[in-house]
Amino acid sequence: MNLKHFEKLSNNYLELLNDDEDFNVIINVGESPNIKSFKAHSAILRYRSLYFHDKLANIIQDNNNIKTINLKNILTEHFEFLHDELAKNLETYLIESKSSWLRLHFTRVCQKSFQNDKLHEFQKWCNDIIVKYPDKFFSSEDFTSIKENALVSIIKRDDLQMSEVKVWKHVIRWGIAQNSDHPSNLKNWTNENFLTLKNTLKN
Repeated sequence: MNLKHFEKLSNNYLELLNDDEDFNVIINVGESPNIKSFKAHSAILRYRSLYFHDKLANIIQDNNNIKTINLKNILTEHFEFLHDELAKNLETYLIESKSSWLRLHFTRVCQKSFQNDKLHEFQKWCNDIIVKYPDKFFSSEDFTSIKENALVSIIKRDDLQMSEVKVWKHVIRWGIAQNSDHPSNLKNWTNENFLTLKNTLKN
């Protein structure tokens, strides 16, 4: 893959991180009864290869605006490997050459990366920044919307530059935000409300 092609693909990948649209392609790999389905975005697939570009051009969307590609002659393991390797290479390239954009959309990138268990490079990049500048992260308006697995990965870091007391104050604030149906004033909380908060923070 030449540099120009890779840059075009990475730019499109960045756009997806800042896009609220869900997947619009389903790829079915293998033959029954061992078919495995992958959700993807047409913008990425078109730049991934001429094969996908041509394939998508000849497929009609269904009523939900989804295009389905059936790959019967490809082993699921091979497709997963190619998919994962491309994602990893893209992550590395973006972190090394597009860090300014990633920082500008830091919260969005972190949220997206922790929605996908395979985006390890992005997850590590986000956590490495957070542990160095935790106050900015924990004090942000978007903090309470972060996914649980992302929060857990951060507070487990031994190099987090924040006292344990302050960390737990923020964790409690996050837990309260996950139970938005509770009274806003803690003085009005019932024992059941506190029990719910405890269960939210049990991890």
